[in-house]
Amino acid sequence: MLTLKKLTPARVWLLVGYAAAAAALFSAPLFLSDFRLNLLAKFLAFAIVALGLDLIWGFTGILSLGHGIFFGLGAYAMAMYLKLEASGGKLPDFMGWSGLSQLPWFWKPFESFGFAVLMGILIPAVLALFLGFFTFRNRIRGVYFTILTQALVIITTTLLVGQQAYTGGTNGVTGYSKILGQSIASSDTKRMLYWITAAVLIAVFILCRYIVKSRFGKVLRAIRDGENRVRFIGYNPAVYQMVIFTISAALAGIAGMLFVLHVGIISPSMMGIVPSIEMVLWVAIGGRGTLIGAALGAVLMNWAKSEFSTTYPEGWTYFLGAVFIVVVVFLPNGLMGLASKFKLGKGKKRSEPEHDRVEYPAV
Repeated sequence: MLTLKKLTPARVWLLVGYAAAAAALFSAPLFLSDFRLNLLAKFLAFAIVALGLDLIWGFTGILSLGHGIFFGLGAYAMAMYLKLEASGGKLPDFMGWSGLSQLPWFWKPFESFGFAVLMGILIPAVLALFLGFFTFRNRIRGVYFTILTQALVIITTTLLVGQQAYTGGTNGVTGYSKILGQSIASSDTKRMLYWITAAVLIAVFILCRYIVKSRFGKVLRAIRDGENRVRFIGYNPAVYQMVIFTISAALAGIAGMLFVLHVGIISPSMMGIVPSIEMVLWVAIGGRGTLIGAALGAVLMNWAKSEFSTTYPEGWTYFLGAVFIVVVVFLPNGLMGLASKFKLGKGKKRSEPEHDRVEYPAV
């Protein structure tokens, strides 16, 4: 329960800021065109991925360069449902082109929207749990774990490209027209899908904030700062790492499902090594270890990418690269680190960021 004693002026302003941000998100359809609204919805889906990645990297110290896989698996699950609905009971076009005469058995359950949503969350979560079980139990961490996640990306994308008859190959799965009987192209449906994405983002943010503020979150930060000390005082870091890695993968799967609703396509190129690295950059630029920073980094960097590519089609990559260099060299703690410096400049300075100070919980 939030008591009046805990309701400090700083907390009040924080709650006001959250309320203003939520109001701005939900009112966006009132002043944005369908095109811009669709772009923003895509960026909000990316923000969900960034929040999940921040849980394992910013708060637990596990760098994953394979989150594009979890994102893509969620997207493929939703795309399979959308493709079957668009086909109207017929065999999807790319299967016919590849020589198939009947729908594969593992595609049939995806005729159900509920099953597709469940699989979009469950498949990435189970894969992450499987990978985490064998890596964290054997204390594989640091650069070795990062290399393993990259290897997972290569294996999965190669498998998807090679099984063209079942996955669409390099072209992926596209050609959607309806969702739950409603036209995806209609303005009303686009607004509804945007509001759903915004609501999911807010719900995920609340969940992540609850996790990092809980006793569980304190253990995660303790693991990040001193895994051996956590093990010495009686905790099993592998269990916490497996759980948070699984949660992070599930959130990426949710983001992938929302992404495919707004973009209308998913292909192996959207879940490869480069997209996975970009996800890490969003968190780094926004400020890892700060949930707000991770979400803002995803939205702002994708907005900058869209604007630069539109205004300067020949040299937008140079502008985007310059932004990355400036942030890495001059803002090692990201944009939220810059905001903290301005805040601290008005008061007493401290030697380290607030999110880096860990109070180790008692056993």
